[in-house]
Amino acid sequence: MRRAELGNETAVVEFIILGFQSIPEVQFLLFLMFLVTYITTVSGNLLIMVLVVTDHYLHSPMFFFLGNLSFLETCYTSTILPRMLASFLTSKYVISLNGCFLQYFFFTGLAGAECCLLTAMSYDRYVAICKPLHYATIMNSRCCLQLAGVSWVNGLLASAVVTSLMPQLTFCGPNEIDHFFCDFTPVVKLSCSDTHWIELVTFVLASLLTLPPFLLTLISYVCISYTVLRIPSSTGRQKAFATCSSHLTVVTLFYGTLIVVYLVPKTNTLGDLHKVFSVGYTVLTPLVNPLIYSLRNNKVKKALR
Repeated sequence: MRRAELGNETAVVEFIILGFQSIPEVQFLLFLMFLVTYITTVSGNLLIMVLVVTDHYLHSPMFFFLGNLSFLETCYTSTILPRMLASFLTSKYVISLNGCFLQYFFFTGLAGAECCLLTAMSYDRYVAICKPLHYATIMNSRCCLQLAGVSWVNGLLASAVVTSLMPQLTFCGPNEIDHFFCDFTPVVKLSCSDTHWIELVTFVLASLLTLPPFLLTLISYVCISYTVLRIPSSTGRQKAFATCSSHLTVVTLFYGTLIVVYLVPKTNTLGDLHKVFSVGYTVLTPLVNPLIYSLRNNKVKKALR
């Protein structure tokens, strides 16, 4: 354990990420599971990106956002899984403070960008179903680029603000992070300095990055449902719902696991399952996204063939 002298205190300069060390008997099984998951996630999302770029049938706003989402998911899972896999192999769970802050920056920035990007995708579906005659005018290339750009900038900018405050904290006590990556709460709770301001700033930014996008997504689907239910033919209703079912599934999975991890009170039982639920939005969501879109979208299946 490396420490640095800071006045009369000893400042921690490295963290130990406990991960899943509490169940040593399944370490090799976990390594194989996460390795297969990572390879499948990266391969699937890269395939989606290649199809969106090369197949002219997929040159539409919906698939432009899908390509952005696949790129984001590839980066998202790469901030956590490679280091976790290396820890399984080497049994070294140490990470420097700067390394921990850097991992947190990319993880949080990409998560925030995904919230905004999912909202942009729901808006695209809203315009396509509720305002089909104006779709080409509203969802032009400039609008798509602006929506995608704002999503990336919002997520990374908010993450940069919080991450810039973290080096001002002092860590002089325990240095074991009871998680499998550097998340905000497990890291800040180890600080022996005042964390009031950074917690307040993080709460405000997290609320702005998650609540408005979630509400806008919800409103979009309420409007979509109202419009679809007014379609007289059952075939037309099924076709309309099919165009947004994949995105709705991804939104439900992503926000569902986020709510369980960050909003449900931490009882003893749920506290033990916190890491398991965290795997949902950090590992499983990037894995199933390409599967959902490829298996439930006829244009993607046609492009694959």
